[in-house]
Amino acid sequence: MFPTKIRPGMRLRKSLVRLLERERVCRVATADPSGRPHVVPVCHVWEAGKLYFAADADSRKVRHLRANPHVAVVVDVYAEDWARLAGVVLWGTARLLRGGPLYRRVRARLYRKYPQYPEEAAIEAPQTVIVEVTPTRAASWGLD
Repeated sequence: MFPTKIRPGMRLRKSLVRLLERERVCRVATADPSGRPHVVPVCHVWEAGKLYFAADADSRKVRHLRANPHVAVVVDVYAEDWARLAGVVLWGTARLLRGGPLYRRVRARLYRKYPQYPEEAAIEAPQTVIVEVTPTRAASWGLD
């Protein structure tokens, strides 16, 4: 697993994109101002070369991203047969979206992928942001 630097306009391999689109949970790692890591699972969507997830504006991950926009994301598939393990890790920068057309489009995609969202997580709430992750490096394993 060797990280690949992602240049502007560069696309990830199709096998990586399929995994990012298909899997339902990823793990997001942020760090507080002192460098202490924080890792949490989130529900995500992949669109136009970026990963998106919703979060409460007062959550620890969002507070960390305000202070330090660097983020790592892991999407993986576990199997008891380790020859079938697969995954991708993305490193990049985060931007917080609070409204507008992109916010609404991503919110609609999250609602389609996760039908429980409208009932369980009030994405329309003013305290909710959508986090946009722009990858700058990627590494993968077990994918063509």
